[in-house]
Amino acid sequence: MANFYTDNKDLKFHLTHPLMQHIVRLKERDFTEKAKFDYAPLDYEDAIDSFDKVLEVVGEICGDIVAPNADSVDKEGPTVVDGHVEYARGTADNIAALRAAGLMGMSLPRRFGGLNFPIVPYIMAADIVSRADAGFVNIWGLQDCAETLNEFASEDQKMRFLTRVCQGETMAMDLTEPDAGSDLQAVQLKATLDETTGQWRLNGVKRFITNGDGDIALVLARSEPGTRDGRGLSMFVYDKRDGGVIVRRIEHKMGIVGSPTCELVFKNAKAELVGSRKFGLIKYVMALMNGARLGIVAQSVGVAEAAYREALSYAQDRVQFGKAIIKFPAVYELLSNMKAKLDAARTLLYETARFVDVYKILASIAEERKLEPEERDELKKYQKLADFFTPLAKGISSEFCNQTAYDAVQIHGGSGFTKDYPVERIYRDARITSIYEGTTQLQVVAAIRGVTTGAYLEQIRAYESVKLLPELEALRRTLIILTNDYEEAVRKVVAANDNEFIDFHARRMVEMAGYIIMSYLLLIDSNRDTTYQKSARIFVRFAKAQVKAHAETIRTSELNDLGEYQYC
Repeated sequence: MANFYTDNKDLKFHLTHPLMQHIVRLKERDFTEKAKFDYAPLDYEDAIDSFDKVLEVVGEICGDIVAPNADSVDKEGPTVVDGHVEYARGTADNIAALRAAGLMGMSLPRRFGGLNFPIVPYIMAADIVSRADAGFVNIWGLQDCAETLNEFASEDQKMRFLTRVCQGETMAMDLTEPDAGSDLQAVQLKATLDETTGQWRLNGVKRFITNGDGDIALVLARSEPGTRDGRGLSMFVYDKRDGGVIVRRIEHKMGIVGSPTCELVFKNAKAELVGSRKFGLIKYVMALMNGARLGIVAQSVGVAEAAYREALSYAQDRVQFGKAIIKFPAVYELLSNMKAKLDAARTLLYETARFVDVYKILASIAEERKLEPEERDELKKYQKLADFFTPLAKGISSEFCNQTAYDAVQIHGGSGFTKDYPVERIYRDARITSIYEGTTQLQVVAAIRGVTTGAYLEQIRAYESVKLLPELEALRRTLIILTNDYEEAVRKVVAANDNEFIDFHARRMVEMAGYIIMSYLLLIDSNRDTTYQKSARIFVRFAKAQVKAHAETIRTSELNDLGEYQYC
């Protein structure tokens, strides 16, 4: 029997990172809930043991049920029946298995029936599920929409809706429309308030909605008549049991076929306002999107894990010219680079998840009591890190995911181009990761402030000061030189004092920062476990080539070069 948690030592390694002690203590409020709930942990060791056991259940279900169903789900897909989604049979089985195991609402408070897990083990579960079936994680993983309700909804709304999520109901976030994709300020779905009854009604169309027929949906709608920008938008919660929404169609997609991507028609649908009017986009959706983007990083890492394992297995078994193809330098170099990028993406994922955990938990504590001065400083520090690391991780990890899937097909050769092997499906599933929840280009737009404000450089210098094993010092010296190259490149671009010039080089500068950060994280991982030293050496070599190339492009570029790239 397969277990996608216990067969991957990298997961347990990141679960037991030193910062987890602080995260668990904060999340458990110094373990005060043990008097209220018999399944609350007694101490840190008990909490880690609980995470470990739950993740083992996730791994078992994914290995024995979700992964074996993935091929049939890809072939069958969901359908529309009487205006609603009917999942593929394998998808329904997957949901039933995870629901029966109590794996919905993992991060929600115990008073709603949740497990009260920090973000790290929840994201780890998403990593595992994504390896099994990238499309299915878009159904199971949307439970993180409940975090937005938990953060901003009224107590009555929390009790009614979050309890249902913990019991196994699915969620959706209804944001995009036919004319409002990345530009959510253009949303036109109309929300109308009946002043006599206090009831909101929604009318209009939403498109490209993941799991659009979910039981509970967060909906972005225009509540302020006459407005045209984000200040006229509010957030609403819609209950499928109230009716008023039909699925017009399910998009026929390249990949993640099992995940129903819907076009929805709202006809006088009842809904409830979440939080305050006019804050739908500028506050609530921003929080919702950051959580969703972290989920896509986990999906990217899980898909890359699946691709790498398929490629490794095939290369070990496939014999050509009298030996397994893994013995050929061109193949084993490709596999080694895939593994190094996978390890780098995963370490960035969990570093970002830890930053999110600390700041989110402290923000929650601030709702209960006044924070101490050092706690306020800590909240600000980790919120800034989370804000800058999330788009960095999403942008780079999703690109690595696509490259790893591409290389996995390449290792399979002609067989990889057929539907006889899982890499064909994995390759199609990977493509979406660098597109939805903000394309790579939009992640660069979000991340560039981390470059221009010096936030990435500050964190790089913090990593640079970490004590390392003697055998890692040569790699640190390489990274110090690369950091100087990065700093010089940023200085030149910013000194031009031209926003278009900054935009032109933004991706290069963001990638330079990202590759250096990922390299340092791998060195720090190698301090704890020397088996990561191979990936660290390979990735630093990759980072050196990329950073040097970007630095040279920036060094030799001038403002007047931009005209060569402009289209008439």
